[in-house]
Amino acid sequence: MNIRPVLTIAIFLSITSANLRAEYTDHRRKNLDSLENVVVKYTPDKIGNATEQELEGLINAYDNLMNGYLQINRERSMLFARKQIALASRKGWYVKKSDAEKTLGKHFWAMEQYDSAMFYYMTALRDVDKIAKIAADPDNPNGYSQTTADNSYSSLYGAIGNLYNMMDSIPQAMEYYRMAGEIFDRYGWNESNSILYHNIGETYLDLKDYPQALENYEKSIHYALASGDTLQISSAYTGLGALYLELGRTRKALKYLKEADNYYSLHEDQEFRSRIETLDLMGQVLSLQKKQLRTITLTAILLALLTIILAAALRKAWIFRRQRDAADEAIDEALGEEDDIAVSYKDSESVLTARESEILPLIAEGLTSQQIADKVFLSLATIKWHRKKLLEKFEAANTAELISKAKEKGFI
Repeated sequence: MNIRPVLTIAIFLSITSANLRAEYTDHRRKNLDSLENVVVKYTPDKIGNATEQELEGLINAYDNLMNGYLQINRERSMLFARKQIALASRKGWYVKKSDAEKTLGKHFWAMEQYDSAMFYYMTALRDVDKIAKIAADPDNPNGYSQTTADNSYSSLYGAIGNLYNMMDSIPQAMEYYRMAGEIFDRYGWNESNSILYHNIGETYLDLKDYPQALENYEKSIHYALASGDTLQISSAYTGLGALYLELGRTRKALKYLKEADNYYSLHEDQEFRSRIETLDLMGQVLSLQKKQLRTITLTAILLALLTIILAAALRKAWIFRRQRDAADEAIDEALGEEDDIAVSYKDSESVLTARESEILPLIAEGLTSQQIADKVFLSLATIKWHRKKLLEKFEAANTAELISKAKEKGFI
């Protein structure tokens, strides 16, 4: 399965706060060695005798070390995450505890230990349930708010959805995405919703479910425009461009990719890997358009050749038919002259061939030349030739006069 959709939103939903309204603090800017030298002095005995203020400072230090080592030293980050969980469990600080559990889940995910990652995510979710329960308590001893709980819920729903997505459990992933989206809608967190639906769109694109991909990419653009975040708008348009590229609809693909690049151009002083992806997709579109143009040109040439060949074949068939009809006439006439026995009528000195004697009554019946040809199994041209000869023999100007004179002379 393509992992890109999962990684796109994981950065936003499993590390940072769910609403993404504030930038993630780069804890690596802190002097981690000095900070670690401070916390290492807190032995279990010292922690047991520490004041509330000291413990709050200590857990904040654990948090900074956990996040500071997040991308540069996995072992140290996991060590301080576990220390944070231990202290937070002792004090009932569920926000800090769930944050550390989410971080452990992320590390196990990166190590492809998905069962362990899911364990920590679900443990964090249970702690958020406790935050929500305390927030609903009228006394609310910890001062938690529903917004605090919803922030954590939406972040975890997104992360769990991503993990199910990675494990190809799409229905479960979509259910957690749906719950995250409901929270984003409740608070009007449009940027988060744009990221969420972009991720869902990429999931369906990877599954070749193009109608679902289109629906979710369009939602992503809707929320991105509502948020006003130009970078997220660029990302949303890039997703739609990628969809139309896969569908082979190059004009639409190029339209949306150009829109994406226009928004990226507002940040020319910065370099974005996603912009490089957009430009690469534009290159693929242009390459596909060239191939399509070559295909269209070749098809047009082939159609022109086929038209010429067909026209030539039809002309040849027409000439052959004309020659065949002429041959039929010559053969019929030759047979008539050689084999027909003259038939004399008692009241006339005129003589008709056997063929003329056969055709004349049919003319008198009012049959057309084609009907006569079908009846006596001769070509249409031959019948017309015999009709002409009969008109000449009876010195008739038309068929009516021919029939009249033939009756007068007893031929009919």
